[in-house]
Amino acid sequence: MNSISANLSGVLLRIKLAAERTGKDARAIKLIAVTKTVDVRRIKEAISAGVTIIGESRVQEAREKFEEIGGKVEWHLIGHLQTNKVKYIFGIFSLIHSVDSISLANEIQKRSEDRGLKTNILVEVNLSGEKSKFGVPAERAVSLVKDISRLKNIYIKGLMTIPPFSESSEDSRKYFKMLRMLRDDIQKEGIDVKELSMGMSGDFEVAIEEGATMVRVGSAIFGERRQ
Repeated sequence: MNSISANLSGVLLRIKLAAERTGKDARAIKLIAVTKTVDVRRIKEAISAGVTIIGESRVQEAREKFEEIGGKVEWHLIGHLQTNKVKYIFGIFSLIHSVDSISLANEIQKRSEDRGLKTNILVEVNLSGEKSKFGVPAERAVSLVKDISRLKNIYIKGLMTIPPFSESSEDSRKYFKMLRMLRDDIQKEGIDVKELSMGMSGDFEVAIEEGATMVRVGSAIFGERRQ
């Protein structure tokens, strides 16, 4: 079994090669190490090996880990955010990947304004229509982004998606293309969104080829996760 350091080196090389295939600068692609269910010791090992951004799916789990690790790295919330957990995101997360409704955005706005803060978010889009996934439907995404863009204490940095699970990374390509095209449509509306958070351990190279600026990689760094 490879060490976390060796796994990380392999992932970074794959990012570099995928970027080069499409004439991109690998340094512009942010690697988010997904640490759901990963213990603090192994997260610290990954940070020592060079990880600079970690992504947590659950607010409570992140809070517990943050107490031990602190702000040595950037923290992103990549899982679903419940409205009643918004009050706990401040002081931990520098980016929320999973805003998918105006009610959630309004709560973030209210809490941010109360603290005199600006909160960075991505809008999560459900491109496959799977009922088991969170995210705004593609046909409502532009409208939601417009509504959120009017909120003074929120910065929309871009979009996020999770394609349907497949054994073949090529099956994800069409969803990554759709997200990129949706981002381009939003930019034509005069809203400056740049980031595309898409691609995980099984398909991040395809995501980079299709324009990902952030990839969320867990098992390729830490090994298969325990539930």
